[in-house]
Amino acid sequence: MTKSEAKKLHCTVEAAIAVIGGKYKAIIIWWLNEKGVMRYSEIQRKVPQATAKMLSQQLREMEADGIISRKVYPVVPPKTEYALTDLGKATVPIVHAMDKWGADFFTQLGVPIPCDEEE
Repeated sequence: MTKSEAKKLHCTVEAAIAVIGGKYKAIIIWWLNEKGVMRYSEIQRKVPQATAKMLSQQLREMEADGIISRKVYPVVPPKTEYALTDLGKATVPIVHAMDKWGADFFTQLGVPIPCDEEE
């Protein structure tokens, strides 16, 4: 998000949602926090519901917002690694709170929790 885009926001919650509220951003943050550095293909396996185009877009936006870092190795085939930045690590408590709320929600409904963090 650019400075001019940030100036158009109306509140701090809106800013947080703008940065980490993308369809798969919280999931990406969750996995990068769990696994540390991950290659694109690893993230793609952890977020199989995301199309390659959507995943790439979300990763680009997160990099532009300073949430993740991207390191490209000059090898064939190309190797790209992603990791949380310090700013990204600051979002982890938010994602953990979302995880707990989601688990409580499934429990209240009597539905098995569909994800397994230990995959």
